[in-house]
Amino acid sequence: MLIDDVEIKINAGHGGKGASTFNTNLMSLGPAGGSGGKGGSVYGEGVSDLSAFQQFRFKKEFTADNGQDGRGQFRDGQDGEDLVLKLPVGTVAHNLTNGSEINVEKIGERILLAKGGIGGKGNFHFRSPRNTSPKYAQTGTPGEDFKFRFELKFIADVGFVGLPNVGKSSLLNELTNAKSKVANYPFTTLEPNLGAYYELILADIPGLIEGSSSGKGLGIKFLRHIERTNILFHFISSESSAPSKDYKTIRKELGLYNKKLLKKPERLFLTKSDLVTQKELNKKLTVLKKIDSRAIAISILDLESIKKVEKILNSIKDKK
Repeated sequence: MLIDDVEIKINAGHGGKGASTFNTNLMSLGPAGGSGGKGGSVYGEGVSDLSAFQQFRFKKEFTADNGQDGRGQFRDGQDGEDLVLKLPVGTVAHNLTNGSEINVEKIGERILLAKGGIGGKGNFHFRSPRNTSPKYAQTGTPGEDFKFRFELKFIADVGFVGLPNVGKSSLLNELTNAKSKVANYPFTTLEPNLGAYYELILADIPGLIEGSSSGKGLGIKFLRHIERTNILFHFISSESSAPSKDYKTIRKELGLYNKKLLKKPERLFLTKSDLVTQKELNKKLTVLKKIDSRAIAISILDLESIKKVEKILNSIKDKK
């Protein structure tokens, strides 16, 4: 099961206390308290692993190390170790405490989620001509602690959309090395699947239905994955009795969720062309061409039609 939306609490480490001690060496005088170490910070680091949120399935609080306290004889406390949380590329980190938002957009990119506290200065740092034996030392400052919501929104070049069981997963498997589950019943795909066509990332979004934007079917859980795609491939099954209605259903749900989705470039495909007669196929393709004159009929069993899809993808790749 793909986990793509979680809430956790994170705590950066506290700064260590400065020491208030005096020199114990023979014939030596004066303050010798070391400073406390810095508290560890909490970072998020972008990774390609979409299952990285599994680490948050049962554990909901993460804490970085505290800085160690300063000691005598000028010995500073050790800094606390930073905590790095692996986050899939495409994660939006919503800080629920202060309302800020950070995006993870590149593999290896690090984002600061919570800053560790500063270590307190030992009394050695407060000596002066007027106070040669200060007894004062600072306490360390606390690390930041926040509640975060991590939301995964895929960053894909092409998003496959359509009603359930229209052949999106089959085409993804045909074009890439993806291993999407395929069967002849609705909602076979229960989580988004990604595949790579050369340097293009293709995302198979689970089938939408009327009312998806208000939570029906698989609900809005997967609509957000369409937001970051650059172009939409809209699939309509040739088995449909009303292809125009199917098209309008999906477009309506996209618009209700986010009107910006309607402005994305789109290509229209009539899928499973091998399952109907040529006469019926031509009739339905004519209907779709009134919506998009570039609409084409495809089937994973028809090599020529797959080559047409590849030509479209190559064109997108060349413009990238």
